[in-house]
Amino acid sequence: MAVNDSSAKTLCPISRAEEVVGDRWTVLVLRELFMGSHRYDEIQAQTGGTPQMIATRLKTLEADGLVERRLYNERPKRYEYHLTAKGQAFYPVIMALRAWGETWCKAPEEGLAVVLTHKRCNHAAGLGPLCEHCGEPLRREDLSSHPQEAYAAERRARHEAFRSK
Repeated sequence: MAVNDSSAKTLCPISRAEEVVGDRWTVLVLRELFMGSHRYDEIQAQTGGTPQMIATRLKTLEADGLVERRLYNERPKRYEYHLTAKGQAFYPVIMALRAWGETWCKAPEEGLAVVLTHKRCNHAAGLGPLCEHCGEPLRREDLSSHPQEAYAAERRARHEAFRSK
């Protein structure tokens, strides 16, 4: 694990975790990986980060064991980025940030950006950590996501703006 000197001096797990994932760009990169973006340009387009920022975050996440690179093109060499088991274990944190943001950072009339369906009961899952319909714990593999049209349009616009640069 790549741990800097300040976090190694504490036993506090929050401080140590913050050293790994404690900035906006890292969390946005992880969000994109959870949303299925695996290629560098897609991650950059959806986060809005500079090439240097995104490259640095991906390298750090790889060094910390949350992400692995997979070669998908030999000439020129191009890689996809995929979550490892350690990276997958960050999902409850993403869900907690999503729930907090939906509850405290948006106007009610905006609605949910993404509606999650709990595959086990086939109902809207709510904001978790338990399904609002059946009460089971929400696990990533038991959810399907359905972006609301406004959010899907926002993501398409970012993608198109990035492509037209």
